Amino acid sequence: MDTVKPTYPPLIVMGVSGSGKSTIGQALGVELGMPFIDGDDLHPRANKEKMAAGHPLNDEDRAPWLEIIADRVGAELADGVSIIVACSALKRSYRSLLIAHAPSTVFVHLAGSREVIAERQAHRHHEYMPNSLLDSQFATLEPLADDERGIVVDLAQTPEQMIRFITETLDEKFVKGS
Repeated sequence: MDTVKPTYPPLIVMGVSGSGKSTIGQALGVELGMPFIDGDDLHPRANKEKMAAGHPLNDEDRAPWLEIIADRVGAELADGVSIIVACSALKRSYRSLLIAHAPSTVFVHLAGSREVIAERQAHRHHEYMPNSLLDSQFATLEPLADDERGIVVDLAQTPEQMIRFITETLDEKFVKGS
């Protein structure tokens, strides 16, 4: 069976809790015609319980979750489908693990100040990620390096502006033949 090469590479929409990963990931999925998966849905139960109790995850907690996401992205790509996944991907080592099965993956880092994100979090409720963990997320965050395949998106924009910026940058930098 011939596989069709996807137009866009797999995308990981990354950032700290409350940065809008799910909202932007879903909107990108609609805009680009790509399936969207919320990485939060793939967390093992123990991770969800730990976060709900107000305890941040450590590298050992995150490893199985990241492997699940990496396997999913790789399997979908092997079937000719690029997907979009919302995943914090806070550390470079996590991003390295995430691209192990799909090196063409592009990270879309939703970046903003602690104040902007704290304000956003104040207006939402997350099933198991309390707002009290925001500081631990920022402490863990390693911004995208110049040698990583990624796009940094300023959260000061509207969602529509963010989607336009992401799609234009994807077309310009990461889509062959454009």
